[in-house]
Amino acid sequence: MAQQQIRIGTLVGGGDAVRVIPQIASHGFESYSLTFWQSTGDTNLVETAKQVRELAEKHGFLISSLGIFGNPLTGAGDNADTLASWERLIDHAHLFGTDLVAGFTGRLTGQSIDASIPKYAEVFGELSRRAAGNGVRIAFENCDMDGTWDTGDWNIAHNPTAWEKMFNAIPSDNIGLQWEPCHQMVSLIDPIPQLRKWVDKVFHVHGKDATIAWDIVKEYGIHGPKPFVWHRTPGFGDTSWSDIITILMQANYKGTIDIEGWHDPVYRGELEMTGQVHGLNYLKRCRGGAFVPNPV
Repeated sequence: MAQQQIRIGTLVGGGDAVRVIPQIASHGFESYSLTFWQSTGDTNLVETAKQVRELAEKHGFLISSLGIFGNPLTGAGDNADTLASWERLIDHAHLFGTDLVAGFTGRLTGQSIDASIPKYAEVFGELSRRAAGNGVRIAFENCDMDGTWDTGDWNIAHNPTAWEKMFNAIPSDNIGLQWEPCHQMVSLIDPIPQLRKWVDKVFHVHGKDATIAWDIVKEYGIHGPKPFVWHRTPGFGDTSWSDIITILMQANYKGTIDIEGWHDPVYRGELEMTGQVHGLNYLKRCRGGAFVPNPV
C-alpha cells in the first residue's frame, strides 16, 4: 500500500521508552524515534532494546531511529560523553531494529560554520565509517539551537549552504539529514522547495511545523520586541503536510515522520497528548487516509 510506506510516529526519550510507550501505543503511533540528550547515561541499551522489541511485536510499531543530541566536536562539560554515545548507538542500533542514528553535528563553540567544518569532517568521517561497518546511516537534525553562520554552541547543519559543505567534506551515501520544516521556517526559509531539492538526502523527518506571524515581521521585523514565529505540532502550523508527503512519496522515501512534541505554545502541558494525537491523525489524513482497494 503506497501510503503505508511512510509511517507516522512520535519521539520518546530513550531512557523512558519502556515506561512511556505502553501508555501511548493505543493512540495509533506507528513508529517511535528514541532520543537521548548529550549522553545515553546509564541506560542499558541491550536490555532496553530487548524490551522495546517485545513492545513492538505486541503493538505493531517500529523504531525509526535512535538520537543523541549534544556537541560531539568539543566533548566539553556536559558533552563529555556525546561522542561515545554516538558510538554506542551506532553499535547497538541493530538491536532496536533500526539502521538510523541521528543528532546534532556539534560545532566549535563560538566559531563559524566554516571554521567548524574540518573538525566535523574528522569526527564524522570516522563515525560514518563505523556506521557503514554496522549497516547504519547517520542523519543530522536541521535545528540552529540559536546559532548563526558566525557563531553557536551546538550544530552547523541548519542551513543548506552548510549542508553542501558538510556533504562535500564527507561524500558518503550514509550521511544525510533529519529534516523538519519548522527549523527552516524560523529562518524564514520556504521548506517546500527546499525539501524538493534535498529530498534524496532526507533520511528521517521530524513532524514539527511553525506559524509565522507575517504581520509582526512587517511591522516590527525579526529583531523587535514581539515574537514572530512559533513551533507547532503538525495540523496547527502553516505548512502543507500533504505537499511534504507528496514530495517524499514521489522520491520513494521509505522513512517515517515522527512528531516532535513539547514545543507547541497552545497544545502543551495537560494538552500535550491531545495535540500530538491530533497531529498523528492529521498526518495520516495527509498521507491519504485508510487504504481503499481498487475494483478488480
